[in-house]
Amino acid sequence: MKSPIKIAAATVNQTPLDWSGNLDRIIRAIREAKSEKAEILCLPELAITGYGSEDLFLSYWFPQKALQQLSKLIPECEGITVAVGLPVRIQEKVYNTVAVIENAKLKGFVAKQYMAIDGVHYEFRWFTPWKAKEVVQIEFEGANYPLGDLTFYHKDIHYGFEICEDAWRGSIRPGYRLCERKVDLIFNPSASHFAMGKTKERLELIANSSKIFDCYYCYANLLGNEAGRMIFDGEIMLGKSGEILSRNDLLSFQGFQVKSFYLEDRIQDVAPIQPKEEEFVQASALGLFDYLRKSKSRGFVLSLSGGADSSTIAILVSEMVKRGIQDLGLLLFCKKINISLPPSEIEDVEKYLVGELLTTAYQGTKNSSDDTFQSAKTLAESIGAKFYHWEIDDEVSSYTQKIEHAIGRKLTWEQDDITLQNIQARTRSPIIWMLANINNALLLSTSNRSEGDVGYATMDGDTSGSISPIAAVDKYFILQWLSWAEKKLNQPGLKLVNSLQPSAELRPLERTQTDEKDLMPYAVIVEIEKLAIRDKRSPMDTFLILKDELEIEPALLKEYIKKFFRLWSRNQWKRERLAPSFHLDEFNVDPKTWYRFPILSGGYAEELEQLDQL
Repeated sequence: MKSPIKIAAATVNQTPLDWSGNLDRIIRAIREAKSEKAEILCLPELAITGYGSEDLFLSYWFPQKALQQLSKLIPECEGITVAVGLPVRIQEKVYNTVAVIENAKLKGFVAKQYMAIDGVHYEFRWFTPWKAKEVVQIEFEGANYPLGDLTFYHKDIHYGFEICEDAWRGSIRPGYRLCERKVDLIFNPSASHFAMGKTKERLELIANSSKIFDCYYCYANLLGNEAGRMIFDGEIMLGKSGEILSRNDLLSFQGFQVKSFYLEDRIQDVAPIQPKEEEFVQASALGLFDYLRKSKSRGFVLSLSGGADSSTIAILVSEMVKRGIQDLGLLLFCKKINISLPPSEIEDVEKYLVGELLTTAYQGTKNSSDDTFQSAKTLAESIGAKFYHWEIDDEVSSYTQKIEHAIGRKLTWEQDDITLQNIQARTRSPIIWMLANINNALLLSTSNRSEGDVGYATMDGDTSGSISPIAAVDKYFILQWLSWAEKKLNQPGLKLVNSLQPSAELRPLERTQTDEKDLMPYAVIVEIEKLAIRDKRSPMDTFLILKDELEIEPALLKEYIKKFFRLWSRNQWKRERLAPSFHLDEFNVDPKTWYRFPILSGGYAEELEQLDQL
């Protein structure tokens, strides 16, 4: 009979180069675990440095500094065993490791065996995979310690590690070798990025791992918008015999969380999995909160058009305030973002703080409708955001007249459609940037993924901004989410937004411009991009699959597919210049984090010609 022990896992919200802050959060997590009488604590992968340190991992000084932080951490581990992630350099190679400290003494380093190289991950650039069963000695503070494929004992509990990607490698994963070594417990310290629906995959992985390896399986993930793009959800789970015994609520605004459990205690404490719509708002709210405080900005500025994209972002900021106060309390929330507490006489604290943090502006032209103006105004008032409005016709006219004088002719909608549309969007950018600069605020860009696919956005216009919160989310999802948010989030200010058909409102009103008339139905774009971009299928494959799945006449479907591929290849340069965006869905089109594509190419000419011949 194994001795019953209490273990714990912790999540921490870290930031690259915030050495003192990172160390403080780890130490506070250790102290909380000790207060809960935990005997072993597992912290996430690369918790000392943060996972998003990028090419800092390649330097000589950065891994050395991480070891110095480890040295400071060791005395805090009196009376507890702690596993904590950090990079270790051996000559020219850097390894992703977990240091194991037992009762304030370093026992050794476990090295990650498999690197994540898909999607947002680029680990082979920084780290060298460790070979199974190999152990070396490294020098640390005048003594030698083992590093490599190690297991450890605590009392009569034999335990080992799979580090994040190690667990996702099927039949070759280290867990099988740990099982052969008869471990009782496997820890998985992770830096697993958030994506809507991903927690279901993790749940299945942890449950199956605990069953296959006949052991306890404990998972600990990083938390928060660590370095700008990836968001970590802070998931903590414990599995045994194919069951999940414990799972926490995700995406906390706290700097750290600790969850402890007695082994042999079969009482289940499993937080429910949230629907995709709720996950989206949770992750976006935390992402905005962390981006705001870590960039040391004073708030947000948003060009609020009254349409779906900018309205979504306004609601996300409002939800950031509401959820931050609920999670942290008013005092700590205000302290973390360096904002004064509301005056005592304020009744609606949330709306007051939204007004302090979010400034919006409706920038109309003669092509703008009263419907979108009322939509923007009503929404801003409903959430408490500052709302300005002005016309930009004079500025547009000034630019247009200068060009007409230079080229010696008038611009017309028949001949210069794109030019006349783009100048309106670009003219909005300088003045909204002025407002952001005045407020020392982040300018929120309103591009979505569907627009990124086909370049349906004006460079240096609606793409302009410090951060693009929804650039990784498709427009079809956004439209569905807005209807959900109006009811489920109790956001009545969305009623007018949800009554409008998406339109850029850049052509004269009598031309009845709509996005889907310019492009194709957003629902069709989603299906094409899943095959073309996520699954990397050819135009022909895309057509052959979709003709059986979509109720669209084949000739029209071909035209949609040709249009998508042509616009995709023509607009890579725009995607290269989009503002940083959060990774929120299973894939995105950001060339810096997901899908690289040549800026110059033949544009699928032969492939599309073959489609015509079918």
